[in-house]
Amino acid sequence: MRRAAELLPRHASELIAAALDDTRVVVVNGARQVGKSTLAEAVLRQHPGGVARFLDNPGTRTAAIEDPVRFVQHDGLMLIDEVQRVPDLWLAIKHVVDRDPRPGRLLLTGSARLLALQSLPDTLPGRSETIELWPLSQGEIDGAPDGFVDAAFRQGADLRAEAEGFSRRECLSRATRGGFPEAVRRDSPRRRERFFDGYLDDVITRDVRQVADIEKAADMRRLVSLLAAQTAGLLNVNRLASELALSAPTVRRYIEILETIYLVRTVPAWSTNATTRAVGTPKIMFVDSGLAGFLATGAVGGMPEGGLIENFVLSELARQLTWAASSIRLYHYRDRDQHEVDAILEDNAGNIVGVEVKAAETVRTDDFRGLRLLQRRLGDRFRAGFVLYCGTESLSFGDGLTCLPIPALWTVGD
Repeated sequence: MRRAAELLPRHASELIAAALDDTRVVVVNGARQVGKSTLAEAVLRQHPGGVARFLDNPGTRTAAIEDPVRFVQHDGLMLIDEVQRVPDLWLAIKHVVDRDPRPGRLLLTGSARLLALQSLPDTLPGRSETIELWPLSQGEIDGAPDGFVDAAFRQGADLRAEAEGFSRRECLSRATRGGFPEAVRRDSPRRRERFFDGYLDDVITRDVRQVADIEKAADMRRLVSLLAAQTAGLLNVNRLASELALSAPTVRRYIEILETIYLVRTVPAWSTNATTRAVGTPKIMFVDSGLAGFLATGAVGGMPEGGLIENFVLSELARQLTWAASSIRLYHYRDRDQHEVDAILEDNAGNIVGVEVKAAETVRTDDFRGLRLLQRRLGDRFRAGFVLYCGTESLSFGDGLTCLPIPALWTVGD
């Protein structure tokens, strides 16, 4: 694996550049420590005359609070970093860009889902575009295409990829490393653990309190550990509430907060009239598999390696959706007859690509059980079904069904 350089190319940079060409305000949103500021500064350097304002500087923040309209006035591109620190800026931004609607006026970064924050007085409908920045993908780390999602819809089951030397051990190594730039730079697992520990403390003590009034931070920390132990599994709110001695509504609210600060994602259940026995419960997924692995090490019962590898694959798929050529959504499928498919990718036309994840280095016919069910029921809507596994070869398992090594996620593409 290639070591992370000081600044690795990010797929999001092209998305930001395109948005600035035709949109007044571009928001780069994502978790803490994923490289938002670094990326935004790199984009700003491509715009002569651009200026940067960093709201973690007390003097800069005071100026923004005292005179927000004057603060955001500038003829060229202005970068405002950590914009959620001064909620009153949103009204000032709206005022300025409404009177001068040129594209490429403001580039904003934030460490939470800004439009979900109750402290914001207004949003910017029709004036802004939000680009989500995730932790580094495997393709960004390795300098690879990261084109599986687009290739799967374009080529269907004809997609092929080889991964000489790949193994379950290599997959677990990548999964536990995760994609936070600081964690990727650290060769020692122990040094990564120190990063993850400090990161979690920082997120709970700062980011959580930024979006909600949480009386007991310890309850949130325990919830995060319990979620890690069941990552890539169905979300059982009642069981979590019982273990935490909290009400189910409180647990749901806490999980919503963890989504707001980009720590976890819920993957919704998928169903149609053709799958009437589908279960409607969402799955829980950590945005970064390295953090999930760190948390699960000390969690009650730990996390099965299969769950960690599934979270790793789901999070890589979710990253690719942010730069895929078309709008594609991520779901999972499970029914009352125990058929399941770990990931359902659906485009706007209703076409489906199914992905099952296996932690083994070999694939069996039975591993395609859930995919075959969907193929029979969906007919032409079923574009392809893949089993991604820890082996090295691509093999056909019948019309429309293929097994691929997990590295196909980042090695295929134009």
